[in-house]
Amino acid sequence: MERPPFESRDWDRGHTATAVVVSIAVLALLARFVLLGDRVAHWDEARVGFWILDYMETGNYSYSPVIHGPFYHHVNPLLFEWFGKTDATMRIVPALVTGLLPLTALLFRSRLDRIETVALAAFLAFDPIVLYYSRFMRGDPLVGAFMFAGFAFLVRAIDTDRTGHLLAASALIALGFTTKENAFVYVLCWLGGLAVAFDHRFVTVHEGAQQRRTAVRDALTRGWNWLGRHGIGVIAAVVEFFVVIIVFYAPRSNGRLHVPGPNGGSYVGWNALTDPSLLGRFVWEATAGSFESFFSFWGNGSRSEHAYLPYLVDLLETIGYGSFVLVGLACIGFFIDRYATEQPRALLTIAFAWGVASVFGYPIITDIKAPWAAVHVVLPLMIPAAIGVGALIRSVRAAATPGPWWMRAGSIGLVLLVISAPVAAVGAHSVYQAPQSPDNDLVQYAQPTDDIHPTVHEIERIAADNEGTDVVLYGQQFVNGDPIYQQPSCSGESGWFDSLPLPWYLVRSDASVACAQSPAELDQLDEEPPVVIASATHVQRNESGETVTEPVVPEELDSRFEGYDATIKRMRTTDTDVVFLIDRDRANSTDTVGQG
Repeated sequence: MERPPFESRDWDRGHTATAVVVSIAVLALLARFVLLGDRVAHWDEARVGFWILDYMETGNYSYSPVIHGPFYHHVNPLLFEWFGKTDATMRIVPALVTGLLPLTALLFRSRLDRIETVALAAFLAFDPIVLYYSRFMRGDPLVGAFMFAGFAFLVRAIDTDRTGHLLAASALIALGFTTKENAFVYVLCWLGGLAVAFDHRFVTVHEGAQQRRTAVRDALTRGWNWLGRHGIGVIAAVVEFFVVIIVFYAPRSNGRLHVPGPNGGSYVGWNALTDPSLLGRFVWEATAGSFESFFSFWGNGSRSEHAYLPYLVDLLETIGYGSFVLVGLACIGFFIDRYATEQPRALLTIAFAWGVASVFGYPIITDIKAPWAAVHVVLPLMIPAAIGVGALIRSVRAAATPGPWWMRAGSIGLVLLVISAPVAAVGAHSVYQAPQSPDNDLVQYAQPTDDIHPTVHEIERIAADNEGTDVVLYGQQFVNGDPIYQQPSCSGESGWFDSLPLPWYLVRSDASVACAQSPAELDQLDEEPPVVIASATHVQRNESGETVTEPVVPEELDSRFEGYDATIKRMRTTDTDVVFLIDRDRANSTDTVGQG
């Protein structure tokens, strides 16, 4: 990328813009942490949460591509120990990391003016799509934040010629690779965007083959000189990257570093210093071995074999719902800076190409329709959108210059209101008012619609005081598949995970769980359990001339547990109705004990 177009003196007139960006970051943190635990765990959150609890109990970890990178496995146990195993605690890391992300806008201050820098910070803080998934324990908000921050430090390393920024970029990019595998896609997008900028900068702009050759030769010379100055730093950055990867991806057994193999494999400690082959197998397992697992699961494309257009349309609908203002401003910023200026900024070209490639690329590589994929599209588009905001404000200010100061201030205020009002409205509704609603386009279908927290709290109280079996999972849906080594093995792997998000809630409460597929198996239980969980059956009824389908308690359970309170909760946005039968007498007795 070319040297920055803005001189440092643009930032020498006080620290107002820096203070504004820092204030925006504080507000971003507040927006992410308020009511952080109110939304019921999504199926994906609960599944990863369950395996984190499993790791805490057994100390066993090996990379599993289906639940993506190991970052949460190694960080969230510390948070669970400090703050408890709650929905809010599981989301602390993405909320904190993305809440600090607006500060990265300052790293672009050599390439963006003050208005553009503040606008970028505001987009990073309050864009509805990013804000919604910043309060979500998935790899997507983290990989997006780490890779965006890594990109920002790379740009700053070029602008300042400081090796420290290069090392910071390496660490952040490595952390991105520990959260989710699509970190590879970020790197590919950067290289593609750089190729577009290179083509425009050194081929399209220059007329004649001689000028082009001279421009390319000068660019290569500058790059070679940069490597000469920072060769040691580049080597250190590469080593740093692989150290982070190895530390996170290395297998664990009983809490110790471990290399799988015959006779249970080998633990890795000081013995690695005297056994180079063990150290080599350890490094291979954490790097190439993990990559082989990833490629065998995701790389062959079998999990993303689907029609392209429906997935593209779904992604565009999500972006249109949550970030239509941002996309419009990004287009304005791109066209103004690229076609209305003498020398378009390479930063804008790379970011816009990065965003466009993501729009058309993610429908190919995603295995399900997932609105969180939009995070990876809107993050790069925030840079041209910030440039678009700056262009609009400067145009309005120039048009109002002949008038009094209040006219200029009012005109700029009106522009900011038009930009921010729809963003605030969508954000308030989607993030806080209806974070579980099927009508919210940011909600993925595996999000429970109903609030099961009161029911979960009752189960936790019962499990704390009851002796014997606390919960029985009933029915073929919840009791299916091969046993798993973590409780309750009776449910079988597919049955246990068909009951999501309950595994997260049941395991964290230390509830004793039993299983029964039929009334006959219920008869074999030593005593009637205080809690029974089963799939609801559905009946059709005629109401006002219309046939409606409603969930009810299965007949064999309704008659057997007649004195139990029945609650039916929808565990996805539009289906999966689950019955909770709770013995009110025992629930009340635990309440009394707790009050005593």
